[in-house]
Amino acid sequence: LGYKPELQPLSRGFDEFFGFPGGAHTYMPERIRDNSQNPILRGARTVEEKEYLTDAFGREAVAFIEKHHDKPFFLYLPFNAVHSPLQASDKYLKRFDTIEDAKRRTFLAMMAAMDENIGRVLEALRKYRLEEESLIFFISDNGGPTQQTTSSNIPLRGNKGQVLEGGIRVPFIIQWKGHIPAGKIDDRPVIQLDIYPTALAAAGQTIIADWKLDGVNLLPFLTKDRDSLPHDTLYWRFNDQKAIRCGDWKLLQTHTDPKPYLYNLSRDIGESIDLADKNPDKLKELTDAWNTWNAQLMPPLWRREDSRTKAKRQGGDIERFRQYDKNDDGRLTPDELPHANIFKNMDKNKDKIATLDEYKAFYVHRRSQSIKKK
Repeated sequence: LGYKPELQPLSRGFDEFFGFPGGAHTYMPERIRDNSQNPILRGARTVEEKEYLTDAFGREAVAFIEKHHDKPFFLYLPFNAVHSPLQASDKYLKRFDTIEDAKRRTFLAMMAAMDENIGRVLEALRKYRLEEESLIFFISDNGGPTQQTTSSNIPLRGNKGQVLEGGIRVPFIIQWKGHIPAGKIDDRPVIQLDIYPTALAAAGQTIIADWKLDGVNLLPFLTKDRDSLPHDTLYWRFNDQKAIRCGDWKLLQTHTDPKPYLYNLSRDIGESIDLADKNPDKLKELTDAWNTWNAQLMPPLWRREDSRTKAKRQGGDIERFRQYDKNDDGRLTPDELPHANIFKNMDKNKDKIATLDEYKAFYVHRRSQSIKKK
């Protein structure tokens, strides 16, 4: 959600936090110490982590369960594995020493580390006999970025950052011992938005219609013989990409091509046969439905920057400066920029104030140093 204190977990409803506020964090202890601009935090305090980061997250999750096992709790455990950078400890790399490709071997080791630490969490629940009282979700946030990590989305087309099936179709596993049948596979489309109403229902909370939740309670579809679809229609909007799925039909428009494409996923899961020209009525139906849905939404407050152009990078610098500048006085104080080392290097005249010019100069210099290293 951002680096500002009011946007971090302890200000957004969480009682405890262990993690990092940014993205693409390093994993190895010696490299974690060098990641001062994206620190490991316990609560709001920077800490030095000495374990392989995936193991550290597993350790912290188990400690949380140990601490709170005697009362209801909500544990959100978003491993950064298997996100880049690809880094694994010898403990896990040794398990795949027959894999010749170093990149693939590291990726598999990272996945094994995540798998092992998920096992530690489940074992902690068993230790306190909480499996029948715990609703567990395992999901991925997006499809694999195949080139960067060697992950494969086959037979799906596309990858992370796209509204093709390879970008939005992800693992979605639910466990609730004694309540949801084990080993059941359900191919009806669902979405992460369903987690909230499902968890509320499991906890015995009434869902108020005025909340207008986009998700639905999945429990009736998992515990009863309900053959209907949880969702008649699912929608996506990501920057200038859009997609809608209604039954087996899917309409999408990518950021590289303004032309709308229409696919029937029951016959073409790889989205290789465009049926838009042969089905103009279906194309119009889904286009109108997406436009009606989109008209209810506010404009996006965040858009991914195109770092390939200097102008857009500088515009991003200015926007980030304004986000940090709480009182809108055109200057940053150490309290407004919660990264001590960055502020120290940015504040050239040591007056404990960082101006917009100092802010921009710091990031221009850092980007130039990065280019030189490459």
